[in-house]
This record gives sequence, structure tokens and C-alpha cells, in this order.
Amino acid sequence: MKARLVPLYFDPGRDDGFDTQLAALHTLIGEQAELLDPQPLGSPLPEAEAVVFPQVLGEAYRSVEAFQKIDLPILIITSEFGTLAMWDWEIAEYLKSHGIETIAPYNLEQTKRVVAALGVKRELQTTKFLVYQDDPGEGHQASIFKRFYWWEDECTQRLSEKFGIQIVKRSFRELGAAAKEFPDSQADEVGKRFRVPTTGISDQAYRSAVKIYLAVKRHLDEDQAIGAAGINCLNESHFSDTTPCLAWNLLYQERGLIWGCEADTMSMISKYLLHKSLGAPILMTNLYPFLLGDAALKHERIDAFPEVDAEPENHILVAHCGYMGVIPESFSTEWTLKKKVLAIVDDNATAIDARLPTGPITLAKLHPSMDKMTVAEGELKGYAQFPGSDCLNGGVVKIRSGPAMMDSLASHHYLLLTGHHLTDIRLLAKIFGLTVATF
Repeated sequence: MKARLVPLYFDPGRDDGFDTQLAALHTLIGEQAELLDPQPLGSPLPEAEAVVFPQVLGEAYRSVEAFQKIDLPILIITSEFGTLAMWDWEIAEYLKSHGIETIAPYNLEQTKRVVAALGVKRELQTTKFLVYQDDPGEGHQASIFKRFYWWEDECTQRLSEKFGIQIVKRSFRELGAAAKEFPDSQADEVGKRFRVPTTGISDQAYRSAVKIYLAVKRHLDEDQAIGAAGINCLNESHFSDTTPCLAWNLLYQERGLIWGCEADTMSMISKYLLHKSLGAPILMTNLYPFLLGDAALKHERIDAFPEVDAEPENHILVAHCGYMGVIPESFSTEWTLKKKVLAIVDDNATAIDARLPTGPITLAKLHPSMDKMTVAEGELKGYAQFPGSDCLNGGVVKIRSGPAMMDSLASHHYLLLTGHHLTDIRLLAKIFGLTVATF
């Protein structure tokens, strides 16, 4: 969905320079944005996601009150290259000193990511998140699952108020039953088309995974507004003879569906904002900081953290459901569907064993307050295997400061993005009304 931008000029400051730059913007970002009719600064604004200044003048110093009345993100894109012109740093900083935040990209790719994020902001107003659950927290490991904020009514209400999304709840019990009703022959025929790599799983296990895909897909086909889906697949795993890992991979590949392990809506919205805006490969996983010691080791049923060259206090083991997490094939350097690992799910269930490329990585998660994104840049150093444990293949991540992380973590679930994205996330935060806390 295209972002709607209102070009603003200083009345009576619209001139050839303004029109020339406006024409340049049509060329540079016209595919991502709908540029509405230009308006003078201070006039009533049409419905839009942001305003854009193709030109700023010294009149800005005398127009602070008009700027302060703008209740939309303010973009300054004043060079023919799709960036802020260097002559406008003074004006941007002057406005900032009066509490007026502007977004002033310094390269064209950054500008396009900002515009993409504005499109996401518009899209969310008509987007639904579908979650399958019945009595969350009442199933397996209730003492753990009852603690999670994403199942609170307050969380659902805040997500709606902040981002405009509608969360639709359906029965996991009914989904599991409906999946089993698909004929084996249909599941086998569909399954052959995917040709996904598998290791050590039975025909029945693969067939069940395909049936969950078919059952979820049927609901998605009924409502095109669904942009993300999640299942309470661990806590209420007794409702299904399989897990949805393969389904999430296939549905992302087919339609870009954002997936939510354990029906974690906080991870789903974080993933939606970051991936749809930045386009970077992303997954949700659990964080096991080395500093947490035995509490982390016991949960993964391992005796010790992997050996690292130095600074173990700044390292994290990342793993989810026996491997690194649900990673789509298109993100991966290696990808295989394997037998389940966790005892909490059916013996017929499956899990994805996949790897992201090693190198720069970003950790991020929306804070429960809905007004802050917590972010850390680091490096995916490699992978660690622990046979006979709940971590058969996990990632090893190094960040700047483990102690700072322990003071700032928003959840045990975090999003990992390949590459370093803190600079861009700071820009996105301005669009979505967030601050950024780093560790």
C-alpha cells in the first residue's frame, strides 16, 4: 500500500525550485508514494501518512508555530538525489531545538525505506492479525505460559490503539480437527509440489504438516486483510498432531505472511514493522544470555554454554524449538525440515533446522509499553550443537554489552535481522511514534 505524502511549501514561497524538486520526487519515489496536491504550510491537511518539504526556506525560522501544529511525520527531501540538502542542516536542527522532529534521509535507499515504513503505517489500519488459541496459559507448562503479556486483554487493546490492527481469534482445537479432515491424497499431492528438503521425518509427519498449511491457507483465502497469523502451538499443542513450522515457511514464501510462533502478537507486530519496512531477513527466537547461567542452561537441557574466544559475558545463545527458530527457506544458507525436538509437542510434529549467514545482526523487540523499540547490533558468530538436548543447532551472537542487555530486555522472545539496522530503525521509530533504547 502506497504512503500518501502531502508536499508543503512556504506561502507565498512556491516557486520554480519547489516545482522542480517536486517533479524529482515523483521520479525518485513515485512508485512507493502517492504525492498529493501541494499545500501551503499552515493550511488544513488532507488524510495522509506524512508531509514532505521538497524545499525549505529561511521562512522556517519564523514558522515554528505552524510546524508545531503538524501532527504527521515531517520529511525533508530537498536534493535532486532524494536526500536532505546539506544547506538545510541548520533549519532541521533549529526545528529540533523547538521540539519539532523531522526525518531527513541522507541517501536514497534510506528515503525509500522511510517511505516503505509510511506505507506499512497506512496498511496496518486495515490489517488483521489472526491467532489460533482457546485457553492460552491453561495447557502445557502453564506456570510459564501464564506470564506472557501478549495474551493479556491490555496488550490486544494497546496494539489496536497504537497501530490500528485488529486481532482476530479462532479456535486452535477446531483448526487441528479441520486439518485432519483433509484427505491424505490431497495432502500428498500438494506436498509433492513444494519439494522441501527433509531429513528423518516420516511420510505421515510431512503429510500432517501439509494439512495444517492447507487449513490455515483456507482461512487466509477467506479474508485478504489478514497480514499475520500465529498459533498457540506449544502451550496448547494437544490440539494438533503437528506443528505449524512448515506452514509458516510456505505461507511466507507464497504471500509474504508474517508468522507468530506461540501466537506472540508482540513478536508479530515487531516483525511486521521491521521486515515490511526494511526488507531484511528476520526471525523470532529465544535469547539465552551467557550471563543468565544455569537458568538458561536448564531450560535448554545443556550442561554449559559453547566456548567463545573472549568476553563470554557479551554472548547469547539463540534457539527456539530445538533449532534456531522458524526461518523461511529464502532467508537461509541451509534449510531442512526435521523431526520435532521438544517433548511438549506431538511425536509426529516437525521443526525447521536452518541457518542465517554469519556476520552482522540486529536484535530488536517492541517494548510492552508500545512506545519503545529495544535494539542491539551485534554479530552472529556461528552455531553450536548439543546432541540430546533441546538445542540441537542454535546460534551464537555477540553484542556490545551483556550487562546492559540484562537491564533492558523486553522479553525472552526477540527478533533477529541480518545486517546492522539501528540507524534505519531510529528513522522508523519517528514514523511509528516510538523511541529507541539500545544495549
